[in-house]
Amino acid sequence: MSITDWPEGERPRERLLAHGPEALSDAELLAIYLRVGVRGKSAVDLGRELLQRFDGSLSRLAEASLEELASVSGIGMAKAAQLKASFELARRALAQEMTARDTFSSPGQVRDWLRLKLATRQNEVFMALWLDAQNRLLKAEELFSGTLTQTSVYPREVVKSALGHNAAAVILAHNHPSGIAEPSRADELLTKALKDALAMVDVKVLDHFIVAGNTPPLSFAERGLL
Repeated sequence: MSITDWPEGERPRERLLAHGPEALSDAELLAIYLRVGVRGKSAVDLGRELLQRFDGSLSRLAEASLEELASVSGIGMAKAAQLKASFELARRALAQEMTARDTFSSPGQVRDWLRLKLATRQNEVFMALWLDAQNRLLKAEELFSGTLTQTSVYPREVVKSALGHNAAAVILAHNHPSGIAEPSRADELLTKALKDALAMVDVKVLDHFIVAGNTPPLSFAERGLL
């Protein structure tokens, strides 16, 4: 049955207009974006299948490649491109909010952005969020990337980047593709080395987050590891 044949009060678009987007399921929101289904499947069915393809994870869906999205029956390259564009807009909106506000006073916002950026990466990535004296974002920079289990991070290059951005502070972040957020001894030693190196150029390390799967990113500051 097509969505147009559903009772008006059950159609996703009409429900959104009446009750707001928060009242809809993930599949219903995707259905509004996809607009139409395919033979034998409504747009909501297609949204459910798309989510199932990525284990029900919106973050995995957001990081999927164009080819992975287009491989889902009924999606195709055009709809895949639309989805990629929508997720990129969401990331940019979060980045703009971080730029406009006092970043460190909103740790939840930083966590949300980092999860979108790093949670489903298949290799380790090390990032720096360079901040000005008011803790506003100057630049979110991917400094190093590595293998499934490790990344080589060079303090000299981190200091060089800090000076290049004229940063006053930094929030460090990296991901654990294993899905386990616990910091290793190497993570702790690296954080100390970077903190000491950056202190020499008057750049304060405010936090270091580890992103792993769909769990909230782990904060070194909250753990007392800074």
